[in-house]
Amino acid sequence: MDKKFKDLQFYKFCTYGFLKNLRFFEPFLILFFLEKGLSYFQIGLLYSVMKISTNILEIPTGIVADSIGRRRSMVFSFSSYIISFLIFYISKSFYLFTFSMILYAFGEAFRSGTHKAMILEYLKIKGWQNLKVYYYGNTRSCSQLGSAISSLLAAGIVFYSGNYQTVFLISVIPYVLDLILMLTYPKELDGELKEFNWKNFKQSFSCVIYEFAMSFKSFNLFRSILLTATYSGFYSAIKDFLQPVLKTFALSLPIFMYLENEKRSAIVIGIVYFIIYLLTSFFSRKSGKFSEHFKNLLNPLLITMNLGFIFGIISGFTYNSNWLFMSIIFYLGIYLIENLRRPIGVAYISENINSNILASVLSAESQLKTILAAIIVPIVGFLSDKFNVGIALMIISSSFLLINLFFISQKKR
Repeated sequence: MDKKFKDLQFYKFCTYGFLKNLRFFEPFLILFFLEKGLSYFQIGLLYSVMKISTNILEIPTGIVADSIGRRRSMVFSFSSYIISFLIFYISKSFYLFTFSMILYAFGEAFRSGTHKAMILEYLKIKGWQNLKVYYYGNTRSCSQLGSAISSLLAAGIVFYSGNYQTVFLISVIPYVLDLILMLTYPKELDGELKEFNWKNFKQSFSCVIYEFAMSFKSFNLFRSILLTATYSGFYSAIKDFLQPVLKTFALSLPIFMYLENEKRSAIVIGIVYFIIYLLTSFFSRKSGKFSEHFKNLLNPLLITMNLGFIFGIISGFTYNSNWLFMSIIFYLGIYLIENLRRPIGVAYISENINSNILASVLSAESQLKTILAAIIVPIVGFLSDKFNVGIALMIISSSFLLINLFFISQKKR
């Protein structure tokens, strides 16, 4: 993307994404729960609680963002995250973890779709709508760079502390900085309904609901949301199950034998996640060029979706065959597909809707994603307890691939 488009606000968007992805707990979250004595099924339930809570709040918070201003919504989001991290740090029980997951869901719901809408609103103001894929791809790559650095820092935190819970305490720092950053965003990014007044709040709320409902009468819009949400829901449900695969691989290596298991696994997990996020950052930046090889944005969305499901099947099979390195390689492919197709999906959705309700519709897309993930993740947990992570991944990936191929064949008829 040309340097003339990279103004101060562009770098603010990039900084937001970088800080937001400094979630030091992410590479170790499932391992943290396993260390606390939870089963995979219980972990799946926790994830499901978080995703269902996010789902319930997703559309209302999108409407709130459109009605009272996106900046206020983002400030509340980061406040919820911070409280959640602190509770995780001090918690030991399943029930406290559940409460913390709900708080985390508040943060996700108020943030999801809202910041994307702010970026697209800025492009509209500047007359740069034709740069949607490139602009969003570049800002997303900064987010993935933050994740890459986060994984190394997280590995260092676990290595020196000897436990997983400290990563939650350190995660508070970048989120406080991001909260402050939100306060520096220009008012124009709040959208058309930026002036909040309790007297006209009900009228504004009703107007946004009506426009949102009307948008779902469009078949093209619904198809757009389904195309992006299906794979994202699959990815969201299974991505963290890479952690036990990496730990098994780390402990199978004849290196660092003198270290404790947590420290040995932290080194390998930190390095692998660093590589993953560097590659996903690269793929996000290249999504614009990738989409240029197709006549429209629909074809790359379909192709990458099926390819991601195939990667899941192969990764599960190779894990079950104890070819751990190959399993990790194909698991990595699932990550890369999501980051390649995500900017394309956002651009595809934005072409079909009224920009005044963009935050609401993007929240609807995120809602469908969380519904799918909330259903899938406890099933993955149950299958992992009953068999292993590899078989669980094979079953879930095969199911999605078969369903997707069935719908494609029906459409051709």
